[in-house]
Amino acid sequence: MISGTGVHPHAMCDKQTEPALKIIPLGGLGEIGLNMMVYEYGDTIVLVDAGLMFPEEEMLGVDIVIPDFTYLLRNRDRVAALVLTHGHEDHIGAIPFLIRELPLPIYGTALTLALVREKLREYNLLERAELIQIAPREVIEIGPFSIEFIRVCHSIPDGVGLAVRTPVGVVIHSGDFKIDNTPVDGKKFDIARIGSYGEDGVLALLSDSTNVEREGYTISERQVGQTLRSIFQEKQGRIIVAVFASNLHRMQQVIHIAREFGRKVLLNGKSMITNVRLARELGYIDFTAEDEISLQDLQYMPDSQVLMLTTGTQGEPMSALSRMAFNDHKKLKVKEGDTIVLSSRFIPGNERTIQNIINHLCRNGADVIHEQVKDIHVSGHAYQEELKILINMVQPRYFIPVHGEYRHLVKHRKLAMSLGIPEERCFVVENGSAISFTPDAVVARDSVETGRVFVDGKGVGDVGGLVLRDRRHLSEDGLVIASLVINKATNELVSGPDVFSRGFIHEETKPEILYEAKCIIFECIDRLMAEVQELDCTTLQEDIRRELKRFFNRTLERRPVIYPIVVEI
Repeated sequence: MISGTGVHPHAMCDKQTEPALKIIPLGGLGEIGLNMMVYEYGDTIVLVDAGLMFPEEEMLGVDIVIPDFTYLLRNRDRVAALVLTHGHEDHIGAIPFLIRELPLPIYGTALTLALVREKLREYNLLERAELIQIAPREVIEIGPFSIEFIRVCHSIPDGVGLAVRTPVGVVIHSGDFKIDNTPVDGKKFDIARIGSYGEDGVLALLSDSTNVEREGYTISERQVGQTLRSIFQEKQGRIIVAVFASNLHRMQQVIHIAREFGRKVLLNGKSMITNVRLARELGYIDFTAEDEISLQDLQYMPDSQVLMLTTGTQGEPMSALSRMAFNDHKKLKVKEGDTIVLSSRFIPGNERTIQNIINHLCRNGADVIHEQVKDIHVSGHAYQEELKILINMVQPRYFIPVHGEYRHLVKHRKLAMSLGIPEERCFVVENGSAISFTPDAVVARDSVETGRVFVDGKGVGDVGGLVLRDRRHLSEDGLVIASLVINKATNELVSGPDVFSRGFIHEETKPEILYEAKCIIFECIDRLMAEVQELDCTTLQEDIRRELKRFFNRTLERRPVIYPIVVEI
């Protein structure tokens, strides 16, 4: 679906044969995560990002969600490269699943490729991908596309936006960004380069919409450092800072402050240890061997000299912080006098889980500080005034909001219109809907196949809507299994019926319910034998399922999953 396109009616038929730039989102529009954009011209397709999304509450048992690659696989001979904006999971997490089906050269900055390399090594796919490192202001040529990488600020180092030069015009793809004039690493948003494209003329701007509902400007990352320093000044016990493992700027500030106050740093959590190792190797973080301690060292260190960096800001069940809160960690325990700093925002949907973790940490004697108490987190996504600055610098002919839920896209479109971009040139696009630009017009074309693919364990795509519906049914109403054995030659009941339940009722508290269920099964057998000379297992199973469903609904107003098993011998 494309709204607000202002498509010229004659362009639909008259301009179809002209060369066209087609932009197709395969994920990331109308949702947070799954970011994947297709740029297509002639026989060449370039992908921008390949991200995953973590499962929503109703996706029971699903580990991760990735975009549907059907369109790419159908056009595999035309897909030339994958270009990455930064190293967050919602932009690189689907790469192993894509590369397994479609080996591609991958372009990205040093840290981004280091994270990708680690991920591909974990999946034993490193040999299937050619990783090509680029730096900001470098330009690569891929078929008809000339792509320049432009430095932006974000909550992970080495983020870039893209200037995609095509035969039809230049498209600016912002990537995830904020405008921070005092970044921790000193590498500022490249306003000059973005502005130069605006002066020369830009066909379209695709801009991050995540924080479009927030007024004003984002706070600088350095301001979080000031809050953290005040906490270190006040506290004498152990300080445990939980932070996203990708937020190297935040970790760098914590490490510097720990060094200032004579504290040694313990890294806790697999992703935390891996990311710090990669950042050290690339020189992206100042963290020496003298700064670090191990779990073995911890028992000899005074509490006033200990700083722990850990994962688990969202209350993930298997994270280090969660296991510490519930006393499940083998080597680390939370104790009286500890200060826990949750240096992240509460991601919508995780609030209840995080509050539960906080309660358990407090029960163990810790003092917990989070975003609702102090300013210990800032966003990596631009607020309204920064989004306005980007639009005014670029002055695009067309505007397409990306990276956000549907309400964010609509709000961002209105923001662009308030800055003078005509309504008919501001588009709200959904996943699978293509916008094609010809030299003279914008052409809306048919949608392409897209969607979400669920990854559950080693299975990719084998869990669909029906499976999730069954899982939801089982989780809400439980399961009843009815089994019996029948002699096929004589139609006699050899064994059973036996009735078992799981998640439905406790058999010891209401044994009469399952006894009555057995009686109903006997009635089903007698009725069917009176009607036919030879029992049909399928018919009997359906009869048992129907009658038990009526019985449980009438008696308990419950609708468990009923699974009859009839065995013939």
